Amino acid sequence: MRALGIILAGGNSGRMRELSNKRAIAAMPIAGSYRAIDFALSNMSNSHVQKVAVLTQYNSRSLNEHLSSSKWWDFGRKQGGLFVFPPTITNDNGFWYRGTADAIAQNLTFLRNSHEPYVVIASGDCVYKLDYNKVLEYHIAKKADITVVTVDAAAVDETDRFGIVECNEDNRITNFQEKPLKAAGDLISTGIYVIRRRQLIEMIEQAVGQEQYDFVRDILIRYKDAKQIYSYKMNTYWRNIASVESYYNTNMDFLKPEIRNYFYKEYPDIYSKIDDLPPAKYNPGAVVKNSLVSSGCILNGVVENSLLFKKVYVGNNCTIKNSIILNDVHIGDNTHIENCIVESRDTIRANSSFIGEEGKIRIVVEKNERYSIF
Repeated sequence: MRALGIILAGGNSGRMRELSNKRAIAAMPIAGSYRAIDFALSNMSNSHVQKVAVLTQYNSRSLNEHLSSSKWWDFGRKQGGLFVFPPTITNDNGFWYRGTADAIAQNLTFLRNSHEPYVVIASGDCVYKLDYNKVLEYHIAKKADITVVTVDAAAVDETDRFGIVECNEDNRITNFQEKPLKAAGDLISTGIYVIRRRQLIEMIEQAVGQEQYDFVRDILIRYKDAKQIYSYKMNTYWRNIASVESYYNTNMDFLKPEIRNYFYKEYPDIYSKIDDLPPAKYNPGAVVKNSLVSSGCILNGVVENSLLFKKVYVGNNCTIKNSIILNDVHIGDNTHIENCIVESRDTIRANSSFIGEEGKIRIVVEKNERYSIF
């Protein structure tokens, strides 16, 4: 493909509450065995984008560990490769990334030293499949300066978290509102863009030179009348996970057979870093209904409509319903968990009860006694 990739994975969101206290949103576990960033990386690999830069910043340790080997997404090549760029303090710059445009600006050397004529920019906190080649073909056919991938607003919850797009009959964007309280258009920006590399360098240099650091506000909105900015409408599954509610609902979507088959069985595949774990073990008395159970789990109780991530232990006489149990959680005997997200590496004491209200997800964070130093 005649493009290089940039994945923006450094952001944080207060809407994630305790879940983002120790990890980047792009590192959030998804569907039992994935991380959020796996979807953007897999789309890049499947679209034959050979050179990809991941811009990290907030709580990036677990994300950097996940990206420590590029072989899982087939980026371990002599040509191209996977590059991870956290903020770097230099004699000329003492700032963290001050926005999405500034994150790209602090890594302009990567763009200048590349030879691909186009750039695909994507977010690291979305769940979807997309062939970026089709977007690039559309971009070239329209002779666009920038192409923005969009989805129907009706298919997305919490529309106030996204940019709202209005287009004319030719799909040229005529209005772009960033996170309005009331949506005026019927399309939402997915945070996926295609732009010519030299033009991106020019726009970023101009914006940062004027102390403007946000890609949407200071480039897309600013140039919407001066440049040819087009919408490419995406009609397949797309979700952003940057709030507790959307994270919970996205994971629960994987309990639906059509969503599960779309990501697990239909080409192209989604790739992730693989752990060497034994298959899940179901002891006598365990009852599992409509749930995803990952490798390394040991189950003794009842699990219904839930997702259990890697290395979860469920004790005797436990009941888990409508919940997400993240990696390496030990649940003691006679525990009831319902409508909850249990943080990773938690130890839930025996005879405990955690029940969230309908429509309001409870996050459970318990002291990790297994890892304490006595």
